[in-house]
Amino acid sequence: MVAIKTFEKDGKAFPTIELKSGEKSKFGFTFGVSKARLILENYEDIRQFVEDNSAVAA
Repeated sequence: MVAIKTFEKDGKAFPTIELKSGEKSKFGFTFGVSKARLILENYEDIRQFVEDNSAVAA
């Protein structure tokens, strides 16, 4: 589940995205544009990490 939201601080609005594993999930994680950009720049390393460690986390 993905939700796009706006976070306000000191009168400024910042776009954020929240990711959850499902609608009934209590917890997820939220990040803004800077961290989203960092994730995209490192997508292949993240994909490899998941592939290499999926058996451990299953």
